Amino acid sequence: MAWSTNQLAELAGTTLKAVRHYHKIGLLEEPERAANGYKRYRIGHLLRLLRIRRLVDLGVPLADIAAMQESDETAERTLRALDAELAASIERQQRMREDLAAILENRVLAELPPGFADLAGDLPDADRAILLAYSSFLTPSAMATLRELHSVPRTATMTEFDTLAEDTPEEVRQRLAERFAPEVRRQQEEYPFLSDLEVMSRRGKAVAESVVVQSLLEFYNPAQLDVLRRVNALIAETPQCL
Repeated sequence: MAWSTNQLAELAGTTLKAVRHYHKIGLLEEPERAANGYKRYRIGHLLRLLRIRRLVDLGVPLADIAAMQESDETAERTLRALDAELAASIERQQRMREDLAAILENRVLAELPPGFADLAGDLPDADRAILLAYSSFLTPSAMATLRELHSVPRTATMTEFDTLAEDTPEEVRQRLAERFAPEVRRQQEEYPFLSDLEVMSRRGKAVAESVVVQSLLEFYNPAQLDVLRRVNALIAETPQCL
């Protein structure tokens, strides 16, 4: 009993085009032909085609399937590499699902970087936007550190800064800066890169600097920017006394 190309493809659950392609690249041997010139496939061809389909379904590239025929060692190495890729893909997809769940729970869209969605309710709009902007250049480890930093409950000083009005009097801004400076100083001591974000940039100093400057100018009002300038000045003047 022998089968035609169409019959073989149907038995193996594939297409005529696929069978012809496997012939072309040398994965499937050409069968003998009958007197009328038609190909006549036998059980060996069917088994080979089923094995090819099985490996393709597992995600093995066709080029690797050919190499796997050479030795058991090559086959094992190929399958282990594929397993590692699948494990990484599953982990990545799991993180995506966790992010989606957090986004749905907190009713936010893509307003925060991956891994930050569960913090949405605790962050002011400006910080959300700035964190998303910073994710364009900071390393994953730096973003993880920022997540840790923002997981801590906001202090009364931070909350006052978040809601600072643009027309806040200078004396109020100065008093806020004096209370804020020690907190910023402690954060910089615990997370040194905060005083120089360019150090943790994936895209170089110039890009990091441009994103930081534009983000601050865009999302903080003049009074908030003035407080930040005063905080930096206080830290520079008395770095050991705050």
